[in-house]
Amino acid sequence: MSKVNFNVNLMPYEALDLIRDNQNADLVHEEYHELGDGLFTGTQVYEKYYFRTKNRAALVVIADNFKGVTSVRAIATGSSEGLIFNFDWGASDNFVSSVENILQRYIL
Repeated sequence: MSKVNFNVNLMPYEALDLIRDNQNADLVHEEYHELGDGLFTGTQVYEKYYFRTKNRAALVVIADNFKGVTSVRAIATGSSEGLIFNFDWGASDNFVSSVENILQRYIL
């Protein structure tokens, strides 16, 4: 499992739109909630097959602006090759870093 957390100078829905439009994985679920007073949260769930691990990995992306700035969290899981060993040849790091790469120029 790998995860990142960073802030961007975009609204949450703008960040999630950019991720959705540029992510090289299957979007399996998305939901968005406007909570009033300019507060917004959204979640996207992606799935991708990695040949190096012979397994599908999941990526969860959450964006919100509850603290006055847009926070983006990305968590990759399910990419390890076996039942006993949690070793994924860097697949989860790659999946998580794809979110950082997409939003790189907006990161604060």
